[in-house]
Amino acid sequence: MRGTPPVLCYHRIGGPLELGVTRVGRSVFGRQMTALARAGWRTLSLSEFSHPRTTHHAPRTFLLTFDDGYASLADHAYPVLADLGFTATTFLITDYVGKTNTWDVRYTWNRLTHLSWTETEQWQARGFEFASHGATHRRLTWLDDASVEAELRSSRETLTTRLGPTAGRAVAYPFGAVNPRVLGIAQRAGYELGFGGVRGGGANPLQVPRVPVYFWDAGAVPFGLRDDGIGVLGRTVAYVANRCAVGTTIMQTFTRRSAPLPESVAGV
Repeated sequence: MRGTPPVLCYHRIGGPLELGVTRVGRSVFGRQMTALARAGWRTLSLSEFSHPRTTHHAPRTFLLTFDDGYASLADHAYPVLADLGFTATTFLITDYVGKTNTWDVRYTWNRLTHLSWTETEQWQARGFEFASHGATHRRLTWLDDASVEAELRSSRETLTTRLGPTAGRAVAYPFGAVNPRVLGIAQRAGYELGFGGVRGGGANPLQVPRVPVYFWDAGAVPFGLRDDGIGVLGRTVAYVANRCAVGTTIMQTFTRRSAPLPESVAGV
């Protein structure tokens, strides 16, 4: 998808501090979105992003995405975006909707809660979109074909059942990890768009690049939207940080075997 608008990827906004790098402070996020809106930037829906011929992308348009679907988004991110007339796509780990993040290494003192189905339905009605981040956030490139297919098909079926057919259009590969084998399985599973790491797959709509926004990316304009030397440097650092996430996968592999079933929380 050459010439497509940039794609930003946030994870957590606000909430408790962590030992990792994905948390962006609520004041930083609010300042960034406000600055972008004032500078004439506009967010795109997935449909607008994937059909440039019908939407005629303006120079200052971008796709705003969130991975994992933490509950704090409904408190600290979505209201800010709604007030600015922005929208976003959130990639959900479908087996953990409304539950705590026992799938992840514990980077915070207490486990974090994910958005519930009720919350996703409420924000979908307000123009926000939701899509797949796999069923359990496993690194797909390390799984056999049957396991990859189970992860992708199960997640897509859950999303389309709960949120309608449009929620099954796109997938963000956990850790941005994707290869030709996974791409083929994703296509057969019915996905039209796929989002990987900082360096994508050229014109392939199932391997669209995204630039993650980590805690050090605290300027008014995130690195992924800058076309100067600082932007290039920032994207390179983000790429290296994303590659280092392989350590999290290794730790998950050891802890997953003894982990309890997803913990339910009130209001699911």
